[in-house]
Amino acid sequence: MPPIEDHPLRYMLANELHARPFPTLSAPCTAVFLAVKQSQDAAKRDRTADMTHLVALLDRYGAKHPQPGATHYSGEIGRHVLKWESHTEMVTYTVFTQGLSSRPFDPADFEVFPADWLDVAPGVRITSAMIRVVPWQSREATRTDIDNWFVSESVAVARVLDDAGVVAGDFRIDQAGHQRFSLHVAPSTGERRIGRIVQRLCEIETYKAMSMLGFARVREMGRQMGETETRLSRLVNDMTEGGQPAEETLKGLLHVSAELEALVAQSSFRFGATAAYEQIVHQRIGALREDRFEGRQTFGEFMMRRYDPAMRTVNATKERLAAMSDRAMRAGDLLRTRVDVERSAQNQALLESMDRRADVQLRLQRTVEGLSVVAISYYAVSLAGYLLYPLADFLNVAKGMVTAAVTLPVVALVWWMVQRIRKKLH
Repeated sequence: MPPIEDHPLRYMLANELHARPFPTLSAPCTAVFLAVKQSQDAAKRDRTADMTHLVALLDRYGAKHPQPGATHYSGEIGRHVLKWESHTEMVTYTVFTQGLSSRPFDPADFEVFPADWLDVAPGVRITSAMIRVVPWQSREATRTDIDNWFVSESVAVARVLDDAGVVAGDFRIDQAGHQRFSLHVAPSTGERRIGRIVQRLCEIETYKAMSMLGFARVREMGRQMGETETRLSRLVNDMTEGGQPAEETLKGLLHVSAELEALVAQSSFRFGATAAYEQIVHQRIGALREDRFEGRQTFGEFMMRRYDPAMRTVNATKERLAAMSDRAMRAGDLLRTRVDVERSAQNQALLESMDRRADVQLRLQRTVEGLSVVAISYYAVSLAGYLLYPLADFLNVAKGMVTAAVTLPVVALVWWMVQRIRKKLH
């Protein structure tokens, strides 16, 4: 019996679940992270440019190339390990280096990405980060490192994955232009778990930065939405107060509706992406299973105080825009109904006027028909008289008697002929 035929995508879809494994790291080590995004329409970008840029970096180190059309890559570049991923709107580079620099978060560590290579990147930096992974020594040493490396006012610290390590970060950009994170690893923590924690930190920072693009978009839209809402309110008031003709108000409402639909079309992708990125941020923080460290705020608490309000603003703007669009649509429907009713009344009045004119025309026609009967009868009687006058002389009858005798029959005949012609015409 031949084997059952596989779906053409079966292996590809199954392998996709295992395509991006977590890195395997051991303490001490350093991770350098970079996310690059095109300024406009990043989701529609030419991905071959991203691949070309990656290959250019690999060629600097004499490393092997990825498969054509690949969306992820992992391999050695010199004494480092590179992990590259292509996402919907960006590409990310993560470089892992065994050991630590003598200077914490030394900008020289970022030189693994050559400056001239960065200058020709197909996009702009959306975020970059340096992660310092150090072995756990003591609570006091960890506290000292966190106090020295981060801004105490905004630092977030947490014990993660059942005391596998202590992560910290202040989500600020340092003088070299990078975010900073640290991971103090417990002696019992395995290499794969260290890799998962570092990967989670990179993802939290990346998707936080990407979701904040929605907040920036909302700020740009604020003034335009305010002006549009003011005009919409004025037009709705004109509907109730009758300040201007309904047709003019309807024209204004249609213009406002078009503006709102344009805003919805321009922002729908960003709103959807922001919601997805926000969810990923909270999922990645939840996956860390945080516990408080010495009373410091956790990553979840930091996001609740600093990040969630921005996301609520985005959601509120999205709902406000949808409500304005619905409001304009409802007002337009009501006004169109009013215009239709007014036009129906005008049409009814026009029809009544036409009926009156038709009635007048009918009466006039009948009057003309009556006059035409008289005129035709007059000429017909005259002709009949001329024809019968010789007979009057023969019968010795007065001509007036002959005229009188033929008048009624001629009038009756003319009337009958006019009626017959009118019936044929109708």
